[in-house]
Formats: sequence, C-alpha cells, structure tokens
Amino acid sequence: MISRRNFLTAAGVAAGAPIINPRFFIDSAYAQSGKPIIFLSAENITGNWDPTAHTTLSQKNIEGYVMGFLTRFPMRADDPDAMTYELAESLELLDGSRLQIKLKPGITFHDGEPFGAKDVKATFEYGAQPDRPAQWYPGPTDSFEVTTPDDLTVIVDTSKGGYSASLFIFLAGYLPMMSAKDIAGGPNGPLSQRLNGTGPFRFVEQRRNDTILEAFPDYFMGAPKVSGVTFSFVGDATTRVLSMLNGQASIIERLEPEQAETVSQSPNIKLHSLVSVENKYLWFRCSKPPFDNPLLRKAACHAIDRELINEILGEAGHPSSNFISPIKFGYISLENYPEYDPDECQRLLAEAGYPGGQGLPPLEYITSVGFYPKTQEYGEIITAMLQEQGFPVTLNVMEVAAWNEALYDRPGGGPGHMIDCGWSTGSPEPDLVLRTHFHSSSKRITGIVDPEIDASLDRQRSAPTLDERRRLLQEETTPMLADKVPAYSLFTSVMIHAIQADLEGLFIYPDGSIDASVADFV
Repeated sequence: MISRRNFLTAAGVAAGAPIINPRFFIDSAYAQSGKPIIFLSAENITGNWDPTAHTTLSQKNIEGYVMGFLTRFPMRADDPDAMTYELAESLELLDGSRLQIKLKPGITFHDGEPFGAKDVKATFEYGAQPDRPAQWYPGPTDSFEVTTPDDLTVIVDTSKGGYSASLFIFLAGYLPMMSAKDIAGGPNGPLSQRLNGTGPFRFVEQRRNDTILEAFPDYFMGAPKVSGVTFSFVGDATTRVLSMLNGQASIIERLEPEQAETVSQSPNIKLHSLVSVENKYLWFRCSKPPFDNPLLRKAACHAIDRELINEILGEAGHPSSNFISPIKFGYISLENYPEYDPDECQRLLAEAGYPGGQGLPPLEYITSVGFYPKTQEYGEIITAMLQEQGFPVTLNVMEVAAWNEALYDRPGGGPGHMIDCGWSTGSPEPDLVLRTHFHSSSKRITGIVDPEIDASLDRQRSAPTLDERRRLLQEETTPMLADKVPAYSLFTSVMIHAIQADLEGLFIYPDGSIDASVADFV
C-alpha cells in the first residue's frame, strides 16, 4: 500500500499562508492615479454575456462589477443567512406562499432605462426557463407567479408550485437583475452581446482576453472612485504571480499555497483569504456504466483519503463532509459521509460485482489545470489511490477552455467517467447546488436520475418553514446523498487573493465576486 508520505512527496506539498479577515481594507501608497483596477482571472469567458447562458465563474465575477442584485449575502460561518439589501428596499413574507419585494427608487440601467418591478418580473421568469444553463432552480414558471402592483413592488406567489415563498428570500441574491427590454430581445439579442446592469461599473468592450469596464457616474450609491476595471484572462498561474510581483496587476485570484507564501514576502502585496461558498467535487457520470451503480460510486469514495488531499492543498482547502459549504443554509457535518476505508472499498467492489476491480472497464478521470489550485497534484494522488484499490483509472489533465467544454452531461453520458469541478453560488440557498445537480429535472454534471433523491429534494423544498426545511436537509436529504454519492465533496475551497497594497476599499464575497464601488488608489 502506498504510504501517506510517498503521496505527499509526489504532490510537492508546500506550506500555505494564514487566513485573514474576510472584509479586507488595504493601506494605500499613492495618490489618485486614475488607473483602472487590473484583475487577472484564472478562468476564460464564454463570449456570451447573457447571465443565464453560462455557469462560468469568471463571467459571474465580471457581473459582480456591472450588474445589480436585489440582495447580497456576505455569508459568514457564524451567520450564513445574513443578508444586505442592494436594489431591494425590503423583503416581506405576506403568508406562506407570497413574498413581497419592495424596490429602491431612482435606479437606472447603464443604457438609461429606469429599473423597476417589470425588470424583476422579467428576470425571474426568464431565468426559470429550463433551457437556460444557469436556470434559476424554482422553475418552471408555472410553479410560481410574479405580479407587479406598482413600479416598485413585486409579489412572488408560489402556491401553484406547492412550496414556500421563503425560498425566494435566499434566491433573491442569486440572479443579477436584467433589463426587461433586453430580455424581450431573446437569448440571441442584446443580452448575449453585452452586459447592461445597474452596478458601479459599465461594460465598454471585449478586447480579446480583456474585458474593459469603466466607472458608471450615475451609480445610485455614488460614482466609483477608480476609473474602471480591466478583467483579463491569464491561464497560467505563474504568469499571474509574476505580473503581481512586477506591479502589472492589482488583484490575482486562486493562489496556490506556495505562491501565497512567495507574494507575502513583498511589502507591496497583501493577502486575502476566506472559506468560500464553493465545494470542490469529484463528479461521477451517473448516466452511464459503470458509475450508474451507487455501490461502485461509494467504493470509489472509500478509496480516497481526503485528509491527504487537504494536506496537499494547505491553506487553499477546508475540510468538508457535506455536499454544501459550511456557509450555506442547512449545512451539517454528516456522520455517514464516506471516509477513507480500503476494506470497505473492497467489500463494496465485490458487492457491485467487481471483486478487486476485476471486470471494470478502463476509466477516465478529467481535471483542469491553471484555474483551481493543485488540481493536477491531487488528481494524480486520487488516481493512484483508486488504482491501488483496483480501479483502472487514467487521469486526463485539460486546459481550462477544453475542460469547460467537457464538463456537462449529455445524451449517452458526458466525457470521461469522473470529472473534477467546483460549484460556487452567491447565495446561502443549498438547492442551487443540491437541486441543480441531483434532481432529475436538472442533473447538470452527473446525469443522475433517482426517484428517491427527487422525492427528498421535493420534500425539503416544500417545507412550510425554514426550521423544518433545515431539519429535512440535515436529517434526510443530505444523508441520502451521502449514501448514494452521485458526487463526492473533496473539500471546501479557501479563496486566496493577492492585492496590491496601494489599493483600498475592496470587499470580496465568499463566491469570489468583488465589490469595488468604494475602492480607490489614494
């Protein structure tokens, strides 16, 4: 059996950087330069700007600068349900199936159109369409009704869907608010061609890998102090770090622990780290053999030593024993979550009809490089662990763009048999992960269809109160998922950013998006 030390040596483990406070203000060194913030992204963009047309984190981060949200969720471990109002003035449950949303007056989109109730209604209804890759999960639209008594009032009625309107309290912070006029143009109209929001920065143009944003002077909370944001895709992690050290970047994301240690030596750079809303998963292709068999999926999970993976990650990972982050509503550390147990792995392999792995077809495990920290290193370790237990696995390491193309399930099953991916949503709502991936109406990456999982997901969604919903999530739904493991949560990501010390006023959310509305070079 391969030793822990040999695994670690193979991975090239290095020490990480300390965790510091999520709200991060930096002392500044120079006076108003008029320079834009230069953000170097670890992920590419799709080229389609419709916020419902993708699940790409880089574009969601860009949307955080440009678009407005009804509410925002700082999402702290001590209070994951905490909420702040942005475009909304108040949210009020009128009864179990009706939520009233009051909007702030005097807000305009970047194209000059006034923002109001019609835009919220259009956004909710458009985002719920099943053909949208970032479908807003309560859909279809016949499960809820949106009415607009006046220009600043929205009432959501979920009585037709049979679930509580309290769901919309968390979901209000998920979709950016789009213009009803843009939505009327359809998915191939203005929505796909540019971003049009109510946020502090206005979309200007796309120059190859550079997204150019400029300050919006009529932002309802006050004009930004910096001139704009240039959001650039740089796929190589070393290049991002060197750009930071050379002063060519203002912010870089997803540092690996040894990179964080290197840049922390510079007096001109400070680190920002926080436990995120993102779990990293090993997703099984449940829609095709052999991982359509839950016994085999569970056997694979018992072959993986997640403590070892967290040692490889250092400060970039946080232990997880659930399918949702510790800062999501309904989180609990599950007692039945599969842990490293080679004997149980072998027992389940035999029960599944593959004693010692005999008879298994060649298996492919897909991961990416250049985006998430340490994917290739821990991917090699997972591959070796599975091989040791008899799984005939090969690792396929892809560049980010190719991996993005391979990610989703499709008729006959998606590429490979397992694929590494995180999932990050800017809301405490757990079903943005659970229902999105494990209900047969969605089944994004796994392709799973399981009536028992569907029924449990439906029951917790339909709970009359948040307390009852929390109980069902913790006592029924997530324990059931831990028994059937359509995906295996490896860890919760700790997002590490490096920021130039001459920039102050940034706020980084646990999904990686950034509020730069009061940021300044001073």
